[in-house]
Amino acid sequence: MVENGRFASFEEFWPYYVAMHSKAATRCVHLAGTLGGLAVGAYGLARGRRRYLAALPLIGYGTAWPAHFLIEGNNPATFGHPGWSLRGDAKMIGMMLSGRDAELGAIAREWLAAHGGSTGG
Repeated sequence: MVENGRFASFEEFWPYYVAMHSKAATRCVHLAGTLGGLAVGAYGLARGRRRYLAALPLIGYGTAWPAHFLIEGNNPATFGHPGWSLRGDAKMIGMMLSGRDAELGAIAREWLAAHGGSTGG
C-alpha cells in the first residue's frame, strides 16, 4: 500500500513506475539512452578504457530525465525511488525489447485511471 509516497514492495511500485512513463515517446527515449550508454560502456570495456563505463548513467539519465520534463510532464521516479527505478527501467526496457510496449501502455493507463490520471508532475 502506498503511504506518504512509499511503496511496500517493487511489485507495488512497478505500475506507478510504468505510469510515470505513460507516453510511448518517453519510453523510447529511455530505451535509446540506456542502449546508447550500454553501447559506449561496452565499447570502452572492449578497448580497455574503463572510464567509458561512466557513459551508462550519464547517457542513460542524461536522456531520460529531460524526457520526463519535456514529454511526460512529470518528475523522474528516480528522484524518490532510485533503487526500484533502476530495476523498473531494466524491466521496462526488457519488455520493450521483447515487443511488449503495448502492455506497458495498458499498465500505465490502468494505474492512471485508478489514481485520477495524475503522475505527480
